[in-house]
Amino acid sequence: MSANPEMPEGTDTDGQVADAYRGNWVDHRAPAWTRPYLRLSRADRPIGTWLLLLPCWWGLTLAGAVDGFTLFDLWIAVGCTIGAFLMRGAGCTWNDITDRNFDGQVERTKSRPLPSGQVTVKQAVIWMFIQMGISALVLITFNLNTILLALSSLIFVAIYPFAKRFTWWPQAFLGLAFNFGALVAWTAHRGVLETPAVLLYIAGISWTLFYDTIYAHQDKEDDAMIGVKSTARLFGDNTAAWLRRFLMISVSVMTLAVFSSVLIRGNFLALVVAMGGPWAFGLHLTTQIRRLKIDDPDACLRLFRENRNTGLIPALFFAVSAML
Repeated sequence: MSANPEMPEGTDTDGQVADAYRGNWVDHRAPAWTRPYLRLSRADRPIGTWLLLLPCWWGLTLAGAVDGFTLFDLWIAVGCTIGAFLMRGAGCTWNDITDRNFDGQVERTKSRPLPSGQVTVKQAVIWMFIQMGISALVLITFNLNTILLALSSLIFVAIYPFAKRFTWWPQAFLGLAFNFGALVAWTAHRGVLETPAVLLYIAGISWTLFYDTIYAHQDKEDDAMIGVKSTARLFGDNTAAWLRRFLMISVSVMTLAVFSSVLIRGNFLALVVAMGGPWAFGLHLTTQIRRLKIDDPDACLRLFRENRNTGLIPALFFAVSAML
């Protein structure tokens, strides 16, 4: 019989991370020896993979709205999905290596594999390089400009874990790292980096500031005690006003990205459909602001997770536009 009758057989309750999805496949179905490594990669918390992947799909679908899709675009979409899963895992592993002492002092993060002793630092480093190596095999299937862009994103990935030590805006560094996919996927399709992709990248950075500020409100009390900075602590009770600013920047800049790219097709219907992407995206963000409760960690986590659906909206509109 299971030690805990309320949990399914095979669930590793001792190693489960506090903010993981209940019933996730890692704790229930993954082989026991893989669980600490998959938890290190946040495979039990897939929202981060989505948030890294969605800007890739923005870049690919908006590029397709300019000149149509080809069969290779299917591989770009698949390759970006594989790369997002692996590089998010590698980035989280790096983040946990650098933050292991901080994480042990925060209620939500002290159950992570490193501070809880499920893996050693050496094992974590090896696991990080394994994930990066597999990602590299995917990356080399793309053109040279795409490869160089993807490699340059590693600068921000490396810096991000340290940002909360020296700036109140670590969420901006996360945005710089997490939205590179818009540049990479656009360039994989078009062969060169162009202005609309840069605009999508800026819109994505502002979106990251929006959702990760909400996320950071979960830890603001622990962060204050240990001296970790965040936009949640910086904005405090003015958070909703700042979120509205980030929303307006994201919608405005994404609209410019659409206008500057789809307009050249001369297809009015395609342009109108593509324009619906940023505006529906903004509407979804507006509903989050209305339900924001910065002193309720569970509510903040729920809103943060909703951004998977938020980010899917532009990609769907752009994809439909590409097919018109």
